[in-house]
Amino acid sequence: MQAIVCHELTGPAALRLDEVPEPRPGPGQVRIRVRACGVNFADSLITRGQYQKQPQPPFSPGFEVSGEVLELGVGVKGIAIGDRVIAITPHGGYAEQVIANINCCVPMPAAMTWEHGAAFPVVFGTSHVALWHRARLRTGETLVVHGASGGVGLTAVAIGKQLGATVIATANGPAKLEVARANGADHLIDTSHEEVRSRIKELTNGRGADVIYDPVGGELFTASLRSIAFEGRILIIGFAGGTVPQIPANHLLVKNVDVIGLNWPAYAELHPKVMTESFQTLIQWYLDGAIKPHVSATYPLEQAVEALNQVVSRKSTGKVVITTE
Repeated sequence: MQAIVCHELTGPAALRLDEVPEPRPGPGQVRIRVRACGVNFADSLITRGQYQKQPQPPFSPGFEVSGEVLELGVGVKGIAIGDRVIAITPHGGYAEQVIANINCCVPMPAAMTWEHGAAFPVVFGTSHVALWHRARLRTGETLVVHGASGGVGLTAVAIGKQLGATVIATANGPAKLEVARANGADHLIDTSHEEVRSRIKELTNGRGADVIYDPVGGELFTASLRSIAFEGRILIIGFAGGTVPQIPANHLLVKNVDVIGLNWPAYAELHPKVMTESFQTLIQWYLDGAIKPHVSATYPLEQAVEALNQVVSRKSTGKVVITTE
């Protein structure tokens, strides 16, 4: 079978298409015929040796796939060969086949396309667990979403609206902001020329935002600290801007601010009930037509490096997906 393999931890440019042996499932695992794989910024980190749970080369990137079950490991119940599934993997999705733990697989509705299935788990799962479980976003609150046209940002806009919030979207440039508006954003802030702190204050009548969703970091995090409401919550999702912010503790004290981290993949191992409940809600929303993945580009497996570079350069909106058909 074919797979995109990382042989050295020097970044996406070192990835190459190889012939590799078919994987075999262990106890509690399944082998999946990959139909599509979502591309994430973290895929670049794992190719540089910078991911939280870092495999050693050779390995394939790829944390989320959709496909059909080909083989069951010992002890697997509740799933059959041929079933359509969405799966979260520790890595390995940039391939024609992948192994996944059974507790990281969920049934994939017949109405969902392979591309939507692969674009679904990481970004929708991250945003839903962040807003519903961690920040406990409530109806009537104001939510600011930074990087609102990106993979996770766009889903945070849609989920914020589903949870009853007024959503302020920030992004760089009118084209990206228009994507956020199309997904339900109530107000838009163009970070290329608008002062984020003052605009958030203006849009909230001076009160500030109740919840701020930040996958960017850097200067936007500083603006968030200065525009959060009393007892507001700031969600740390990632650092796509490249700078990990340092937090002056006195700022948190003055406004009784919560700064909340989210390591979404950890729920599969440490608190799977949260992830399972989240997926049940999200898939029902999808079937109801309330949410829909925004797939801006698809690439064949042999062009996986180009797909990943599209995400790393922040030129894409929504999700980029690799297909194996």
